[in-house]
Amino acid sequence: MDLSTIIGITLGLFAVFGGAALEGLHMSALIQPTAAIIVLGGTAAATIVSFPLPILLAAVKDLKKVFMPPKEDPEGVIKNIINYAAKARRNGLISLEQEAQTVKDSFTKKGISLVVDGIDPQKLRETMEIELGSFESHGKHSAEVFEAAGGFAPTIGIIGAVLGLIHVMSNLSDPSKLGGGIAVAFVATIYGLMTANIFCIPFGTKLKIRLKEELLQKEMVIEGLIAIQNGENPHFIEQKLRAYLHEGPEKKGK
Repeated sequence: MDLSTIIGITLGLFAVFGGAALEGLHMSALIQPTAAIIVLGGTAAATIVSFPLPILLAAVKDLKKVFMPPKEDPEGVIKNIINYAAKARRNGLISLEQEAQTVKDSFTKKGISLVVDGIDPQKLRETMEIELGSFESHGKHSAEVFEAAGGFAPTIGIIGAVLGLIHVMSNLSDPSKLGGGIAVAFVATIYGLMTANIFCIPFGTKLKIRLKEELLQKEMVIEGLIAIQNGENPHFIEQKLRAYLHEGPEKKGK
């Protein structure tokens, strides 16, 4: 599990509910199913209207990246590339054909297959960068879904507040119903702000960071495979790839 995500969510909820408790507010006052239905349902509806279904499903699938760090890190990528380079240096590029069948990452698998097929290095780079661009576009969409939800939630919370006040105004003659309406009004606003600022917007930010990490690793794969195809020394390839760990994807692209 990603500890920063867990700690952040826990700390955010504790700050809100703990602060309310210190002010003497009873926790039951913050538990309002009506307000939750309005905010969560309204936010979900607005988000669903805003994006095509495939993008929404991809965003839900990518949600696990917020809580789970990627299985492979840059050091693992470097290690694999060096192993491929050593094997190709000993037995030729055709020896990597078996690796193309066993590697789990589809991006790396496609790159190795192109190397084995003997494609021109420039064509290899162009093909893999097109694949990289498509991956980046899909990753950005997932982050945009949560950022959009974070924008909708506070506004939906205001709608909930207005509905609660309408309920209050329509029952001024019955004081027993005033408390519930006012509670829904203010709690709906709190739910909207919490949904946006503790969950949705941070989730979008974390997905952007995950995307940058994955793009960096895929750029390393491209550079490594081209170096292998050019017959470069594995030690030199390792030094070249380690430069990515210091510069990052933004500087390498400049």
